[in-house]
Amino acid sequence: MGMRPKQIGLIAASVLATLLFATLVLAADDDSAAVQNQIRIALEKWKLDFNAGDASQVCVLFAPDLISNFRGQPEDTYNSLCANMQAALTDPAKTYHYDLEIKEILVSGDLAVVRLVWTLKVHPKDATASEVVTREPGMDIFHRQPDGSWKIQRYMAYESPGPT
Repeated sequence: MGMRPKQIGLIAASVLATLLFATLVLAADDDSAAVQNQIRIALEKWKLDFNAGDASQVCVLFAPDLISNFRGQPEDTYNSLCANMQAALTDPAKTYHYDLEIKEILVSGDLAVVRLVWTLKVHPKDATASEVVTREPGMDIFHRQPDGSWKIQRYMAYESPGPT
């Protein structure tokens, strides 16, 4: 009652298929981790550039087809958002500083979703006014660009109500 060659072939094919599937799953996990790391690095770099007042770098994180929403503000495009950020960084009356908390990064193919909280500190250069701090929970949707980089294509952010 030995195994027939046909049965041995089926078993071997099943084992190979299982190994191939496991390899693909592990490779996908590695790719997801690599993308998460790329996005984390890009967000941290943006924060450092913004906090350093580097107006030439604050638009690099955003895709040319960006659409963004911030509670109570008109919808922004790449051009309008960049103009607003560059104007803020050259504001002679205030300085701006962001802190970043990344809650989660989910990756699927050429898209990634990031749940995060930005904490913005606006400090008047005039010593008579006090610093204003706001927490801005949000969600960024990154899209892999033709050059392989990841940029924000859509985002939504909202000020948290109440004291921080």
